[in-house]
Amino acid sequence: MKVKNKMNGMVRAIILLAVCSPVVRAAPALDADDRSTIATPPGKSYVYKTSAGQPRSLEIYFPAHQDKAKPVPGVILFHGGGWGGGDLKQFRHACEYLASRGLVAATVDYRMLKRGENSPDGLSKKEVCVVDAKSAIRWMKQHAAELGVDPKRIITGGGSAGGHISILATTNPELNDPQDPPGIDTSVVAYLLFNPALAVATNDPPSVDGLRYVPANLPPAIIFFGTQDDKWKPAGDAWYAKVRQLGSAGTEMWVAEDQQHGFFGRQPWADLTLTEADRFLAQHGLLAGKSTLDTSASGKKLTRVE
Repeated sequence: MKVKNKMNGMVRAIILLAVCSPVVRAAPALDADDRSTIATPPGKSYVYKTSAGQPRSLEIYFPAHQDKAKPVPGVILFHGGGWGGGDLKQFRHACEYLASRGLVAATVDYRMLKRGENSPDGLSKKEVCVVDAKSAIRWMKQHAAELGVDPKRIITGGGSAGGHISILATTNPELNDPQDPPGIDTSVVAYLLFNPALAVATNDPPSVDGLRYVPANLPPAIIFFGTQDDKWKPAGDAWYAKVRQLGSAGTEMWVAEDQQHGFFGRQPWADLTLTEADRFLAQHGLLAGKSTLDTSASGKKLTRVE
């Protein structure tokens, strides 16, 4: 009898605990495109345009003790997320670091159509992203003086879908917003590309095919991939081969062994890729000195593809 009463008491306690305890739900899974494990404060926010009735913003990180009378290169990075997701968090860490090295660094929001949503102007999901990316680059050039940026030394790039967007925004002469200021082009002097999503889907228009618009003598680019990025690396390899074939001797590819898509968003790979990007920019006269990141304790390394 005592045993039965004891068991009934245990059951009541378990039920009470289940009822009174808060329900803990797992956080929604993020795509590798969207994931950034490095918390970094936001930069200074600016609205660079309005599209589809919504303001589009970018965050800018400035060098400490900046003398705007002495313009410096600017870098503008586009987040990934499958052309329909992701946010500015992805490149805050990179922008903060690049600003600490003397650049004016921006990370950009852009229009993203929802699944099944159509653009009134007939543009596809990927095309609207490219249009806004062009506007962001033009905005930085237009406001170069107040930002302390040299408009002739703009660097661009991004991760996954953002890498794709940055390439098309600077190589495809079409997909322009008629509201953009006239006479400002979207040319850049270098690219920082983190596993850019360059594979073309069967329903994509030719206007977003990155391989279609590779020009001769593309400005120098550094491109990073994980060796296990089976979905996107093959198209990246083809783009890299075509760029080099057309005469861009300054383009480099680096791989992270056994890493998958989006590896650059977590440590130690975030700082390893930034260290190589820093060296690359210094090599092309866009930074001075050496990287201030110490990655020696990680035991990991990137390997250059020759």
